Amino acid sequence: MEKTPITVAYGDGIGPEIMEATLKILEKAEAKIEPEVIDIGKDAYLEGYTSGIPDEAWDSLRRTKVFLKAPITTPQGGGYKSLNVTIRTTLGLYANVRPTMSYSPFVKTNHPDMDLVIVRENEEDLYTGIEHQQTPEVVQSLKLITRPGSERIIRHAFEYARQNDRKKVTCVTKDNIMKLSDGLFHKVFDEVAKEYKDIETDHWIVDIGLAKIADSPEAFDVMVMPNLYGDIASDIASQISGSVGLGGSANIGDESAMFEAIHGSAPDIAGKGIANPSGLLHGAIQMLVHIGQPETASKIHNAWFKTLEDGIYTGDIAKGGPSVGTSEFADAVIKRLGEKPETIKPMTYAKNEDKKENKYKVSPKAKDRADTSITRELEGVDVFLFNNTHLPDEIGTTLEEAAGSDFELAIITNRGVKAYPGGFTETFTTDHWRCRFLPTAANGKTDKESIMALLNRITEAGLDWIKVENLYSFDGNIGYSEAKK
Repeated sequence: MEKTPITVAYGDGIGPEIMEATLKILEKAEAKIEPEVIDIGKDAYLEGYTSGIPDEAWDSLRRTKVFLKAPITTPQGGGYKSLNVTIRTTLGLYANVRPTMSYSPFVKTNHPDMDLVIVRENEEDLYTGIEHQQTPEVVQSLKLITRPGSERIIRHAFEYARQNDRKKVTCVTKDNIMKLSDGLFHKVFDEVAKEYKDIETDHWIVDIGLAKIADSPEAFDVMVMPNLYGDIASDIASQISGSVGLGGSANIGDESAMFEAIHGSAPDIAGKGIANPSGLLHGAIQMLVHIGQPETASKIHNAWFKTLEDGIYTGDIAKGGPSVGTSEFADAVIKRLGEKPETIKPMTYAKNEDKKENKYKVSPKAKDRADTSITRELEGVDVFLFNNTHLPDEIGTTLEEAAGSDFELAIITNRGVKAYPGGFTETFTTDHWRCRFLPTAANGKTDKESIMALLNRITEAGLDWIKVENLYSFDGNIGYSEAKK
C-alpha cells in the first residue's frame, strides 16, 4: 500500500507533546502515512494572520485533504478568528463526528453501558460568528440554519448509522422556542428519516435531551444536532464517560477531513509531560479508518484497550493513583500492538469502500440548487429603532403618523415582549425596539419602494432606525416569527 500524505500541526499548549506521542504510535503500528508539518496558531497570529493560518499551510491542506491537528489556542479579544471554525467552514467540513463510549471498569464512570455517537453540524448556527452591536445596550448574534446544511448533516448521521450497524438516530433541537430555525432542522430530519425505515428515530428538546445524556446516555445511539448543541452535548458525553481527555473528533467534508482531540490546549499543564494523548490518538484512529486503513486502526485501538486493562493510566484517569506520563503511556500502547483486550470487547473496524464517497453531495453554489417553484411574497417589514429617550406610547404615536396610508403599525416589541399598544409598565425595556409594519387592508401588498419611503418618513420624524427585516411568506407559509401580542 502506498503511503497517504497527511498534513500535521503540532499546535500549542500540550499539543506538541500529545502529537509526538500519537505519531510515535502510528509509526510503530506501521500506519501507511506520510506526514508533512505546517505551523499554524500562535506564531501565525503574531505574524498578522488573523485566522492563525498562513498561505503555505492552506496549500498543504488543500493538497493532502487529510489533516491531523493538535489543540490550538485562539487568542481572546482583538480581531482573532477561531482557527478551528475557519478551517471547518473554508474546507467545507460540515460533519463533526464524535464517538463516545464507556471504558468501565478501567476508567471510572457512572455509565458503564454508554456507547453513543454525536454527529454535530459544523458550519452553521451561531458559530458563523455574525454579530453586531446595534445600540449601547444591545448586541445580536445571528443563528443561521439552512435547508441544504441541515440535510447534509442529517443524511450523514443516517448513513453513519447504517454503515456502522447502529439502530437509532436521535434529533436534538429547541424548536418549541426557535420555531423557524430549529424548526427547519427538525422538519428536514423527519423528511430524511422516511428514507431510512430500517433505522429507529426520535426527537428530544435540547435541554431535557442533554440532561438525559448526563443521566442515561445508554438510551441513545447516534445523535444529530445543530452546531452549538452538538458542541455542548459531545463534551458532556465525553466527561461522563470518564474524561474529556479521551474524546476524538472527525470533521468530514466532501473533499477534505480533519481529525483532532475534542479538548483544548491546556496551557496550565503544557511542558510537564503529563498530558493524556488518548483524545488525539482516537482522532488519529478515525483518520486511519477514513483513509482506508481500518486494520491498523483496529490494532491501535485494541492496544490502547489492553493498556487500560493492564492498569496503565495518565494522571487524569488515575485520579491520584499510580500514573505515567505522556511518553510512557505511548510506549505502553506500542508495547501492546498486536494484542487484544480480554475484558473489553475488541474493536474491529470494517473496510467500507463507499465511505469516502458522499452519495448525497450538495452543490456549493446556490444557483445550482435553486427551486424556482417556490413562491416568495413580501408581506411587511420589521423596523428596528435605537431609542433611549421616548416612552413606548410616544414612539408608537410617532410611528403611526409615519406609517402613512401604505402601512399600519401592528406592534412594537422590546426584547420580544409587547411594548405597544397596551404594553405593561412593569416590563423591563432596553434601547432597542422592533416595530412591525404591515400593509393596510386597502393595499393588501407592499413592495421595497414603499418600505424605503416608510424609512424616510421615520427618519424625518426624528427616530433612529438601525436595521430592517423584510417579512416574507414562502408558498403561503409565513417565514418570520409572529410578534407576541
